Amino acid sequence: MKVLIIPDVHLKPEIFDRAAAIMENSDCGMAVCVGDIADDWGCQDDAKLYEETFKKALKFAEKFPKTLWCYGNHDLAYLWDIYDHPGFSSAAQDIVNEYLEKLDAAGNLAVMHRIDNVVFSHAGLTREFVYSYLSEYSDDIDAMIEAVNDMDEDALWDDTSPVWARPQKYYLDGDVVPPEYLNVVGHTPMRHITLQGNLLTVDTFSTWSDGRAYGDCALCWVDTVTKEWGETDS
Repeated sequence: MKVLIIPDVHLKPEIFDRAAAIMENSDCGMAVCVGDIADDWGCQDDAKLYEETFKKALKFAEKFPKTLWCYGNHDLAYLWDIYDHPGFSSAAQDIVNEYLEKLDAAGNLAVMHRIDNVVFSHAGLTREFVYSYLSEYSDDIDAMIEAVNDMDEDALWDDTSPVWARPQKYYLDGDVVPPEYLNVVGHTPMRHITLQGNLLTVDTFSTWSDGRAYGDCALCWVDTVTKEWGETDS
């Protein structure tokens, strides 16, 4: 199946407009959002921008109900009342929680998902995290995903977890597991969509603190059977 990837949004509602246009004019059968709909530099007091962004997310979910959604660290901070998280907006907490609940009502919001030979999460399933928390499931990816999706902040608020890991800088084969699956992640800003072994990082929309674009704002698709991928035309 050909799947459109929606990367870290960080209060850029126009991403959902682009994604909807691609879904309507391409052969992508569904979409996956890898998380961090909430928060951006200096936007803590702009509750209207939070509401606009989450309304666009919900509209997209309603139009394309097979869409899968991954929690990012910024999203989970609202559910878990982690007020000292960078970018956290007390003014928008009720808005974020209300819309996350609406997305969750569709049954498609979780930390991790798998479709065929591709695993989706915000930051990646690392070898260190599996060793620390999931060793009993190490030969069963679906059992690992189920266990991760049942975890709370005590486990997931960990630098090696699927919402916090950053394996890209010193990537080695085997850092992201299981190696036979392609892992599609956001979280770490990239200049371009980047493949390192079995790790595909798609966060090209994040910005510097002054609002300048960090990456090239590309979107991509993934074939969940062949593990091939490519940038979209728009």
